[in-house]
Amino acid sequence: MTEPDLSGSGPGGGPGSPPAAPLPAERAGPGAGGSRGLVVPAALFLATVLTTLWVGGGLALAANPTGPYAGGAPPAAALALVLHRLGQGVPYSFALLAILLAHEMGHWLTARAYRVEASLPYFLPMPFNLAGTLGAFIRIRSPFPHRRALSDIGLAGPFAGFLVCLPLLAVGAAGSRPGPAAAAGIEIGEPLLFRFFAAVFGPPVPDGQILFLSPVALAGWFGLLLTAINLLPMGQLDGGHALYALARGRALRISRAVHFSLFALALVSPGWLAWALLCWLLRARRPHPPTLDDEAPLPRSRIVSAAAAASVLVLSFTPEPVIVRWSDFWT
Repeated sequence: MTEPDLSGSGPGGGPGSPPAAPLPAERAGPGAGGSRGLVVPAALFLATVLTTLWVGGGLALAANPTGPYAGGAPPAAALALVLHRLGQGVPYSFALLAILLAHEMGHWLTARAYRVEASLPYFLPMPFNLAGTLGAFIRIRSPFPHRRALSDIGLAGPFAGFLVCLPLLAVGAAGSRPGPAAAAGIEIGEPLLFRFFAAVFGPPVPDGQILFLSPVALAGWFGLLLTAINLLPMGQLDGGHALYALARGRALRISRAVHFSLFALALVSPGWLAWALLCWLLRARRPHPPTLDDEAPLPRSRIVSAAAAASVLVLSFTPEPVIVRWSDFWT
């Protein structure tokens, strides 16, 4: 995900603020902020490693209830239990962070190629949710030179993360196992691509049973979900950048329609309400900032890239990421 810097005269600057000139190549990237630009991203990344190890370890232990410490641990063995859980979380953490890192570095490296100043990725640790993280983002600190750069920088992240997802989905599906439906915990929706990998690489699922996902498969599922959300053609999301590159003046109407559709989806799946409100806070309903040279023609190859991105969105999207109903909150 790319996010404009809301201060100064960059893409997120105030109305009428003059755009800054693109930075020379030697000033773009992590060196632009000196050592201070490295400390916070590094600290957040390490914290996200820990939170994804912790959550992934919990998933692995839940999938193997007969393993060591299955019945808990005495106080003297508490540290050993924590270390055991963190160790069990390595496959999940590695898989999910590989997807997120590929996504963000796709943005960052493409920004470097266009001499657009961008921060290193900021990872968002969160030990109290199903994923162990809220994702990651980079901050764009200088204007996009033209629509071709805007499209390339916006789509490079989802494409890179999606490519890393594919082998992880295959490995994860192969490591999943069938089990009785009565033992199911949280139910998740299945994107089209996820169903394909489960059918081709997963084990046969007998009638009356369901597929219990391995931690790597769940990481791949999260990767598809984050890819789909980022590719929504709306606001400052990656898909919103590509939309503006293609549609310019018409982009705002389409962006607002997509944003409204999230509230409509929330009637079916309550989780979309949180995403709709988050996108509202990220100013999804405001016009996309122009590039320095909006009149420069957009090559036909970028229209092909946008069509490929739309295909990835369709394959990765599910209208019900977590299967829950509004009635579940008050019954």
